[in-house]
Amino acid sequence: MTIRDADAQDWDRIWPFWQRIVSAGETYSWDRDTPKEQARALWMPPGGRVFVVVDDADPDTVLASASVKRNYGGPAAHVANAGFMVDPAHTGRGIGRRLAEHVLEEAKKDGYEAMVFNAVVETNPALALWTSLGFAVVGTIPEAFEHPTRGRVALHVMHRRL
Repeated sequence: MTIRDADAQDWDRIWPFWQRIVSAGETYSWDRDTPKEQARALWMPPGGRVFVVVDDADPDTVLASASVKRNYGGPAAHVANAGFMVDPAHTGRGIGRRLAEHVLEEAKKDGYEAMVFNAVVETNPALALWTSLGFAVVGTIPEAFEHPTRGRVALHVMHRRL
């Protein structure tokens, strides 16, 4: 697999799994029925940086993506925010970890000094990955997320210096 910066054509390859993940309503706090162009604006905002993981055997197949942007502006612009999605058809292969490690390195090269996740659902399996990569829960909002099968669960704010 190869990790590279996304180009404009990659959105049509990201969208199917982005839609599948968001519409499941288990890990992201975006509207489950977010339209394609609004989703693109969320994932590929101006001034942000998007990465894709492509299959070396089929470079037109995007296995995962990450979106990185400033979490704050002005005097706090050195803090990044990121979102990560692995196509559910390709989980369990270490793709998420490799992408996360790559993104953390690139964010540091881009001048960010820290990364914050604003809303990690407490039931998200990726919570273990973030902890293993040095992120710490710095705050918890109880019953902030309406999970489709578990009811209201907490959202964690996570932080890591780069």
